[in-house]
Amino acid sequence: MPTLAASAQHQTSVDFLPLEGTDHIEFYVGNAKQAAHYYQAAFGFQPLAYAGPETGIKDRTSYAVRQHKLTLVFTTALRTGNSIAEHVYLHGDGVKSISLRVNDAASAWEETTKRGAISYIDPQKLEDEHGEIMISGIRLYGETVHQFIERKNYRGAFMPGFRKWETVYNPSSTGLLYVDHCVANVGWGQMERWVDFYGQVMGFKNILSFDDKDISTEYSALMSKVMSNGNGYVKFPINEPAEGKKKSQVEEYLDFYNGEGVQHIAMATNNIVETVTALQGRGVEFLKVPTAYYHDLKERVGAIDEEIGALKDLGILVDRDDEGYLLQIFTKPVEDRPTLFFEIIQRKGAKSFGKGNFKALFEAIEREQAARGNL
Repeated sequence: MPTLAASAQHQTSVDFLPLEGTDHIEFYVGNAKQAAHYYQAAFGFQPLAYAGPETGIKDRTSYAVRQHKLTLVFTTALRTGNSIAEHVYLHGDGVKSISLRVNDAASAWEETTKRGAISYIDPQKLEDEHGEIMISGIRLYGETVHQFIERKNYRGAFMPGFRKWETVYNPSSTGLLYVDHCVANVGWGQMERWVDFYGQVMGFKNILSFDDKDISTEYSALMSKVMSNGNGYVKFPINEPAEGKKKSQVEEYLDFYNGEGVQHIAMATNNIVETVTALQGRGVEFLKVPTAYYHDLKERVGAIDEEIGALKDLGILVDRDDEGYLLQIFTKPVEDRPTLFFEIIQRKGAKSFGKGNFKALFEAIEREQAARGNL
């Protein structure tokens, strides 16, 4: 028979919100058809599903695209005077929902709301001829939300309300595999609030912390904490500004997004050189670091499998931790507003987030800010 201490330990170690990973990320945008085409052409996503007036949804259109385990949805309001149109007016194109795959959407909602989360969608069932999906949702920072998606009893292309979307234009994959992490930008003094939210409401752990000494340049600084769920499938770094001589990248984001939101999405690949080469060939623009970054790369990170010349040509950064190394690169903002961007990341054992690259990366961001007149 287990002791009381062992029983208590078991109770505290139970994951009350088991997550199976990121189901999809939904963007509210000004023109969903054009946004979907951009992500097909530039990033190699394939058409998946469509929803709109033709499928019985009268107030909006949505296009879903997929590449391996990455699913993005772009939604546009068909008329003014609603939450989708207002979101785009206020923020520009941006992430509305980070939807998480669960085995029980009702339980996920119950466990999080009883711990203090504000409901966004009460548990509900969506049905069509392909089966049923249970969804629920909670509110986060700014106007961002988490939806919980239970799809074990569904066999359709995406979800009820959508139909399969097929086009004659099907560009090849660029090797993007899944969401590695999503980064939030929150306001002054708000990071600990959202760290506590993910810890208390969702059962996440703080696995890494960076202060303004870790993430700073001559001009600006920020602070960040990384929250991870129990199995490590879902990770959310949370950034807030720190005092600096000039405006930080987080402050610039908050100004142009008009509030808190998702700053960037990190997408994993198994061959970053091939992926970034393909993306650049399709017009995706990346931040560049000075060539001096590569002069002592071997001394800083040790032996790596990749040719340093190829990394230098593409602008790919490298960092090492106790478990291996990672390679990463960041796009320029993909909107006209300097808000959302993407990270391409390849992990070769490393579980960290590129601390050794922070200075070079943020100086590259500041050069872009200066060119926009926002530093």
